[in-house]
Amino acid sequence: MRQVKAAIMGMGTIGSGVYRVIENEGDYIAHKEGIELSVKKVLSLEYSIPIPEEKKVSSIDDILNDDEIEVVVEVMGGIEPAYTFVKRCLQAGKSVATSNKALVAKHGAELLSIARDNNINFLFEASVGGGIPIIRPLNSSMTADEIEEITGILNGTTNYMLSKMFYEGADYDEVLKEAQANGYAERNPEADVEGYDACRKIAILSSLISGQQVDFEDIYTEGITNITKEDMMYAKALGMTIKLLASSKRDGDNLHAIVAPYMLHKEHPLYNVNDVFNAIFVHGNVLGDAMFYGSGAGKLPTASAVVGDIIDVARDLQYGCMGRISCTCYRELPVKDFSEVRNKFFLRMQVKNQPGVLARIAQVFGDHKVSIARVVQKHVKENQAELVIVTEKVKEYHLQDALTGLKEMESILEISSIIREY
Repeated sequence: MRQVKAAIMGMGTIGSGVYRVIENEGDYIAHKEGIELSVKKVLSLEYSIPIPEEKKVSSIDDILNDDEIEVVVEVMGGIEPAYTFVKRCLQAGKSVATSNKALVAKHGAELLSIARDNNINFLFEASVGGGIPIIRPLNSSMTADEIEEITGILNGTTNYMLSKMFYEGADYDEVLKEAQANGYAERNPEADVEGYDACRKIAILSSLISGQQVDFEDIYTEGITNITKEDMMYAKALGMTIKLLASSKRDGDNLHAIVAPYMLHKEHPLYNVNDVFNAIFVHGNVLGDAMFYGSGAGKLPTASAVVGDIIDVARDLQYGCMGRISCTCYRELPVKDFSEVRNKFFLRMQVKNQPGVLARIAQVFGDHKVSIARVVQKHVKENQAELVIVTEKVKEYHLQDALTGLKEMESILEISSIIREY
């Protein structure tokens, strides 16, 4: 039986999950794969679970200089020291499995190239979908497809919050506190609610489908902090819901990538993805439509994906076929200037309740090439009314120009919401 010894860098939530899965499922893995998998060394500043003292190390050199260790698990998170440690491990001829989305989004292409040059593996299944398989299918099952679109709910925290707001009519602040109390959101929830987590994940997926390294800083990102229960009420009335979507699409010779809240119709498969669950919708030119659904985060789902990568490395070691997956950077497909992207928009505004206001608003929209598809007027008071306008598809810069014109109108009291429609 082939013995494969691993090291783990980071013993927090995910690291402890990986350790437990290897310890608890080792016999099953051995019977199924013919591989005896074990953890020889652990490098961490803190330990969330008891680890035998003989396995604890204090320096990356203790791992690099151990010839018995063939695969290293990086679950520290962040860029540094993770980047330096992973790079050194790869250069030392040790395969790496990671769940670190920030690392992969920023340095994935470089690390894949180093792995290829050293005939080893750099695997990162858990970096995007947690327990949902998506990297491996894109690199194997769908290799023959040109992926034209990949759109997903990639953050369980925000999906939980938006689901609560939609089904229970709760306020944003209320559901955020509940998400924090349940352990779904951090004390500082910025990475989730501002869309940064989803942005790094779609950057990774964009890189895989476009054949180049896509910088997450080039992706327009908008969070959910401005979504209200009133917006949810209107979405429901229109036969839609609101989801934080991360999307990447081929647009001619360009790539269009975005993270933002979207109004989503009932007919779309992502409509019914609720609570902390994640889902990824993929459209290929050969396969057509496919969707991947499951637990996108959490200790054990993420650990399951990481251990899956470790087993992949072990299989390749067993059969002498390392380095099968390498960087697919073979073309230039620039990220499209966001101002040129076309979207439908939902706008909710407070206006003075007086004759001619709607006509003047329509004139401003028309002057800036924005076509109106639907107008709804509700909550009319003596001096004020709430106006909802749904546009046809327009370029982002045309809408922004129209909004500038609207804000100059004395009869516009407030533009309360601007949400794209998928």
